[in-house]
Amino acid sequence: ITNCSNNYGPKQHDEKLIPTIIRKALAGESIPIYGDGKNIRDWLYVLDHCKGIDLVYHTGKEANVYNIGGRNERTNLQIVDAICTILDEKVPKETSYKDLITFVEDRAGHDRRYAIDATKLETELGWKAKENFDSGIIKTIEWYLEKNEIKINKKGRL
Repeated sequence: ITNCSNNYGPKQHDEKLIPTIIRKALAGESIPIYGDGKNIRDWLYVLDHCKGIDLVYHTGKEANVYNIGGRNERTNLQIVDAICTILDEKVPKETSYKDLITFVEDRAGHDRRYAIDATKLETELGWKAKENFDSGIIKTIEWYLEKNEIKINKKGRL
């Protein structure tokens, strides 16, 4: 059995936080952030999750539970700030994408923090996430830019 932290990466469903931030920013629409934006999640790049599942399937001990986590805890504000900063560099507009951030009412019962301890998987099976959040979010944003055929060059200009 495996449990994981929040996944992100290419091809994620549009309703999820990271695709919503990217999509709304590129469209010039308000970027909704629940509550005060200080909810914390651990983020795991999707390919690291797949590799963790594969490792557990092939080498994990029977009747054990393994947690797959990215060791990338971030608040929602940190996530939106990172994405907007990257978009400001890669697809600059007259104003920062950060100006689109809007705080909306938090969902009832919304947990303040989700985290997962992957120590067992790391120590027993030698797994480690290849991507940290900074490298994974760039790959994710670049995928969405390509998907939407938004052209960028090395200097971040259209």
